[in-house]
Amino acid sequence: MPDSLLPRTPALDEPLEMLEACHDRIEAQLATLERLLAHLPDHGADEQARQAAQAILRYFGSAGPNHHEDEERNLFPTIIARARADDAEAVRSLVRDLLADHGRMASALDAVQRQLVPIAEGRSAALDTESVRQLTSLYRQHIEKENRELLAVSRRLLRADDIEALSHAMTARRSPKHR
Repeated sequence: MPDSLLPRTPALDEPLEMLEACHDRIEAQLATLERLLAHLPDHGADEQARQAAQAILRYFGSAGPNHHEDEERNLFPTIIARARADDAEAVRSLVRDLLADHGRMASALDAVQRQLVPIAEGRSAALDTESVRQLTSLYRQHIEKENRELLAVSRRLLRADDIEALSHAMTARRSPKHR
């Protein structure tokens, strides 16, 4: 039984747990986006819709890019460097797949963000169902792959000094000086 009934939020000194927790926050934003899509036809860009659109834009405008930078600039190169000959190609292939996902997700996110801006400003209630479906599908598939494969590989390959370096990079990326 857990020590606390309250959910535990990992700190930046637990970078792999932090990345996994970020996936949960992304899922929460995707769920908000789906609720917004259902809300708009009956309510238009009312206050709730504007707030939801603003929250989604804010999250994917700051935390989302940090998450991808954590992976692309720090985690991916480190696990590739740590992979042994017997699994080096599998690790490189996984990283290539995840980077390709990042590109597809960025394009899908851009399409949705362009629609969210006028909703956030109360100027429009138009949100394309197919754009939302594509974005949520891409992200959910990607998150599932990262949780199942990337985090397992990372936990197996990373050394204590790698975890510490990843933690420092993540902390610096989120510091006020970095912004």
